[in-house]
Amino acid sequence: MTGATTLRDRIRDKALALGFDAVGFTEARLGPEARTRLADFLASGAHGEMDWLTGRQEQRGDPRALWPEARSVVSLGLSYAPDEDPRAIQGRPDRGGISVYARNRDYHDVVKGMLKHLAQFIVKASGQAGVKVFVDTAPVMEKPLAEQAGLGWQGKHTNLVSRRHGSWLFLGEIYTSLELPPSDRPAGSCGSCTACLAACPTDAFPAPYRLDARRCISYLTIEHAGPIPHEFRPAIGNRIYGCDDCLAACPWNRFATTAREAKLQAREDLRAPPLAELAALDDAGFRARFSGSPIKRIGRNRFVRNVLIAIGNSRDPGLAAAARALAGDPDPVVAEAALWAAEQLGPS
Repeated sequence: MTGATTLRDRIRDKALALGFDAVGFTEARLGPEARTRLADFLASGAHGEMDWLTGRQEQRGDPRALWPEARSVVSLGLSYAPDEDPRAIQGRPDRGGISVYARNRDYHDVVKGMLKHLAQFIVKASGQAGVKVFVDTAPVMEKPLAEQAGLGWQGKHTNLVSRRHGSWLFLGEIYTSLELPPSDRPAGSCGSCTACLAACPTDAFPAPYRLDARRCISYLTIEHAGPIPHEFRPAIGNRIYGCDDCLAACPWNRFATTAREAKLQAREDLRAPPLAELAALDDAGFRARFSGSPIKRIGRNRFVRNVLIAIGNSRDPGLAAAARALAGDPDPVVAEAALWAAEQLGPS
């Protein structure tokens, strides 16, 4: 057993001891398929308003373009598997559906804290390593790197699928100057299954392994800043922040166990919050309710816009007053959504 292999095993053991559920190693390079997929996605305009994806395309496609000293990547996964099927909320139209990942603390903070502890261990254990940690916000193609590192494979819904954790994994990376032996890539694939594609309410997948974000409910409720196009509003249902349908439909989830990290387990007040209560939030109330949550970053106006779309889809005349109360909101996007919702629920 070589010294590099021994160190790799120590890093793996430490990662698991810190609470990570999956860990793998790969060379700090990406194959041409990943770079081509990124280029095609951006060229098609399927990224919508997410212009930050185009600004550092070279660094995204080549870890060494981001950090020339990188030689290996430690890819980490942290399960956020729910304790219930998140689609059940769709049967309660007076309540709001919040994506599983956003029902408690911001995962960026949770994962980054764990990564920093592991990075410190790597530096101390190696005596020389350079390290950099990344969680989602940097120009890093985390899913192809995780696939190379043996954590799973990119499913037809474009997200990573794990044999042990299904579709419920947060990903993080440590770039290091160490030369570490790569992990084996265990067999696994989606086969002929298309459950995730069929589950999408807005037909956001023009083909397997291809996503058109402009049609995706997660994109529309989180990244999209203006009025939500009318053609998508009915399909949004009562989803007010993100959508889990394609993830929840994956058959591999039957092997997933509920997230162990307490900060990722659902807050009771975010499992099925009443739409009328959320519509009444002003800016201060929104910030207080979602302090420490990833929901906070979209701001009150965008969030209340989403709530109003859900109210309009509820078919509940009892929610009409909540919609009409916002028809004169100072934010024109909120006001338009309020008028639309009131119209869907009929005359006062």
